[in-house]
Amino acid sequence: MKYSRIVGWGKYVPRRVLTNRHLERMVDTSDEWIVRRTGIRERRIAAAHETTSSMSLAAARRALEVARLDPAELDLIILATASPDYQVPGAANIVQHRLGASRAAAFDLRAGCTGFVYALVVGSQFIATGAYQNVLVIGAEMISKFVNWKDRTTCVLFGDGAGAVVLQGSDAPTGLLSFVLGSDGSGY
Repeated sequence: MKYSRIVGWGKYVPRRVLTNRHLERMVDTSDEWIVRRTGIRERRIAAAHETTSSMSLAAARRALEVARLDPAELDLIILATASPDYQVPGAANIVQHRLGASRAAAFDLRAGCTGFVYALVVGSQFIATGAYQNVLVIGAEMISKFVNWKDRTTCVLFGDGAGAVVLQGSDAPTGLLSFVLGSDGSGY
């Protein structure tokens, strides 16, 4: 059995910072209320020219740089997002093209807040089967484009950004050793 280890990581956060103090002027809330309930003090908001795929691309490039891996060596790209640029093509396909990872399979995975964890497990399982050796896993959201900025129960929680890791197969029992996934669809 092949094991998966993280050999590269990267992130991208937009420049614009939206603090709790800014939100105090937008909705009935306070910095204290938000911090006490969430621990969040600020979130990042994408600029008009930024997209889920552009943020993902920046995070992916950094992860590949840390891994010292050429995009042509990627076997698979999984992008977990609830806010893709388009319904079709998937954001992963856009990233695949812009990276120049022409031999990599690519797909989006939608699992809400747990999307990155699910993508990590899926990528790890592709490695465990021996099908792939190098998998790029990205989690990215651009929630600011559809969050209700007048609803304090949700607008305080979300921001924009992307994170990426490169998983690589290993014979040594290190890295991702096991997982347990679960879901509760009763609250939709």
